[in-house]
This record gives sequence, C-alpha cells and structure tokens, in this order.
Amino acid sequence: MDKFKILAINPGSTSTKIAVFEDNNPVFLKTIRHSSEELDKFEKITDQYSFRKNIIYKELQEAEVRINEIRAVVGRGGVIRPIPSGVYEVNEEMKHDLTHSRMQHASNLGGLIADDIASELPNARAYIADPVVVDELSDLARISGHPEFQRISIFHALNQKAVARQHAKSVLRKYEDLNLIVVHLGGGISVGAHQKGKVIDVNQALDGEGPFSPERSGTLPAGDLVRMAFSGKYTEKQMLRMITGGGGLTAHCGTNSAYDVEIKAAEGNPHHKLIFEAMAYQVAKIIGSMCPVLKGQVDAILITGGMANSKWFVKMIIERVNCIAPVHVYPGEDEMRALVTNGLMVLKGEIEARIY
Repeated sequence: MDKFKILAINPGSTSTKIAVFEDNNPVFLKTIRHSSEELDKFEKITDQYSFRKNIIYKELQEAEVRINEIRAVVGRGGVIRPIPSGVYEVNEEMKHDLTHSRMQHASNLGGLIADDIASELPNARAYIADPVVVDELSDLARISGHPEFQRISIFHALNQKAVARQHAKSVLRKYEDLNLIVVHLGGGISVGAHQKGKVIDVNQALDGEGPFSPERSGTLPAGDLVRMAFSGKYTEKQMLRMITGGGGLTAHCGTNSAYDVEIKAAEGNPHHKLIFEAMAYQVAKIIGSMCPVLKGQVDAILITGGMANSKWFVKMIIERVNCIAPVHVYPGEDEMRALVTNGLMVLKGEIEARIY
C-alpha cells in the first residue's frame, strides 16, 4: 500500500516549525527561528505571510523533499470563529477570517500558507486541525459576571486533545469515556476540563484569564486594569502587550524563559524563586477549579507542554493537586505529529474533513 506524504506547518511567535511525514514516520523536521530584527519589519502578523512561506520552500528544497508527492498540507489553526473539534479543509471563508482575525496570533498564518502551498501541488489539499478556537464549552461556562462579557474558548486545543487521546490509549480506554483535566504548560498556560471527549470549560489562555505564564499575565485585578487603561500613561497597544507577550515571567523577571528563571531560583535568587513558585501555585489553583466542573469525577490529571520538562515546577503542582486524581506527565508537545495524525486520518478515510 502506498504511503501518504504529509507536510505540517506550525507558525509560532518567533519560529516556524515544519515537518514532512510518510504516514506516521517523520522524514524531515525543522524549526526555523526568526529574529526580532526580521519580524519587526512587519506591522501585522499576517504581513509575515510571504516571508515565512518562502523560507519554508527554501528549507524543503535544501532538504531535497519531493514536494510534488505531498498529499496533504496541514497548518496549525488560527483565531477564526469558534468551531467544534476536528479537521477542516481550508476554504475561502476560512482564509478571509484568518486574514481579518479579531486577534493577532502567529497561528493565523498556518492555514493561509498551507492553502497556498497545496494549491501549487498536483494532488494536495490544505487543512487545519483542532485550532486554538475549538469551542465545546457548556452553556454555564460561557457566563461571566456581566452580560456585556462572555467567556470564550481559546486554548491549546491541538496538544490537549492529542495528549488526552494518547493517555486514553495507554490505559486501554476511549477518550470519549474519560473525564480528564489537561494542563498545557507553554508560553501560555491552558487548563481544560475534558468531559467524555469534550472540553466543557477552559481558561481563555491567549489574553484573558487563568494563571500567568512565561509571556502572559493571566487573570488581573479588573478594577486596577480599567484604572490603568484610563490613566493616560499607556496606549491600547501597550496595555494589550502588557497582557500578552509582555506579561508573566517577562514582566516579573525580564525573560520569557522558564528555564532561566528556574536556574536563577535554584541558585538562590529570592525574587525568581518566589515568582516561579507563584506560577506553579496559580496553575494548581485553576486545576482545582476544574474538579467541581467535572462534579469531582476526574479519572486523571494530565500535564503536558514544554515546561512539563521541569521536574521542580511539575512537583510543585502535583503536591497540591494529587488529592484530586492520579497525575500523569507527558513532557513537551508534539504538535507536528498531532497535525500529521489528523491529516492522515482524513487521507485514510477514517474521518471526514469538516466544512468551515
């Protein structure tokens, strides 16, 4: 049986990850780093489109990848309108929404670049899978304290779903039969309550709520935030930067590297130690808040993402939440394999691509 060749594209804030797989086997993996000097030339993230696409082509050509054999190009999904979990074929409506997204996010480039590359290949189609706006919230979870504000779902859906399915397989259960709390520890931190295959509640991890993270402020005192916004000292752009990109460890410690903060904390820096512990404390608090969402019926807590490689950080979380359910750690994030796996299921006819 012929193997399917799939190209996965995952644009991040300072990098573009690309991978070529034959079925489940990786044949080319590359993380392309982008300097601030390169990216500062562009006013908006979508302006980086041609720049990133050309670099992808250059890397594939240098690696001598036979791109005409690619059958699917799967991009990381962006901040489009809320949609159910699944694989979606890129269409004109999606491209419009990615280009005119309500939020600037590097993932908006994934579907756009995937579609452009696929259109230039003889037998390929473009898809996105489990974008950050996957929305399976319960009606109760949408209610905020004021009718002018509605809680929305923006989180690390791709990795959370992939790890949840991986765990279910490891315990010989179906994802749809389990209640899980899944924690993604990355540049942003999201904690989701997965009830029988649906994420019925999750913190808005981009610019809204939850624990602070290496780059994001998480939940802030609302009154103080409003007063600061109207103080005349900051522009709207500066305030938004304070919340996303310039918050969290970046604001407290001058770096978005959790590893560097951990090293300085271990060396005895009291400020870095306090902030590092406070971030773990806030993660544990929101994990605890998801327990009543699932009515106390939690089969497992899963911890994943880049910071899950920090044994100290994970230990501080586990000692506060292991009374809720068994904790399993899946360090790192294999979003490239998750993108490929979703595309492969479509090519093999195991699932149907959804229409956006």
